[in-house]
Amino acid sequence: MVPAMTEPTSILITGASSGIGAALARLYAAPGVTLTLGGRDADRLDRVAADCRTRGAAVGVACVDVTEAEPIARWVAAADAAAPLDLVIANAGISGGTLGGDESRQQAAKIFDTNVGGVVHTVHPAAERMRLRRRGQIAIMSSLAGFRGMPGAPAYSASKAAARSYGEALRGSLRRDNVSVSVICPGFVRTPMTDVNGFPMPLLIDADVAAQIIRRGLARNRARIAFPLRLYAAVRLLGALPPAWTDPLLARMPEKG
Repeated sequence: MVPAMTEPTSILITGASSGIGAALARLYAAPGVTLTLGGRDADRLDRVAADCRTRGAAVGVACVDVTEAEPIARWVAAADAAAPLDLVIANAGISGGTLGGDESRQQAAKIFDTNVGGVVHTVHPAAERMRLRRRGQIAIMSSLAGFRGMPGAPAYSASKAAARSYGEALRGSLRRDNVSVSVICPGFVRTPMTDVNGFPMPLLIDADVAAQIIRRGLARNRARIAFPLRLYAAVRLLGALPPAWTDPLLARMPEKG
């Protein structure tokens, strides 16, 4: 039996200005909770912070770029010094569609820098401090796209696969120091990232619903929080089948935004 987590009171979230990150910030906001929110859009981030403050939370915001290792490390360290972090959610991410146009070499590099490098830059300084006090929880945002490379989103699929594998390995590595790690693997969630998709998205859910699922999974210290279950089962099957069987099917799928 995996032990449940105590309710976090000091939480840091990257990519908190919109989508799942904003929904999680609003969901966790309550009296006695300190939220440290990072994002790239100052106006949207301020609106999220204002909503969280009306719910009683103490909120600090910063316009941060998770691809910049040293500034992120300083930001995490300052947040931890002010209120020792119970939960860090490395949520910031991008896809090809959010950058516009076909996936170029530059776009692929930017996706990896954000979706993989940004996770490492956020997680490492947090984990170092959590290990010293032998408590804390880290959540890493992956995707169901990380279970099988999608021809319409090569860099996105690969970056999310890397984030998932990294998080799952880190869970075992940090367990001896009593630090928990969960990997989050959503399907299609209604966010600005998926708004650019020009095709039907199966089992699409709202960001608020996704945030509730994630919070429940984190409270139970789940190693992998994958949803919706039917889509999760489908991508696991795709990943298990021989590529010669699945390539013709996936080749007909539209490009992911």
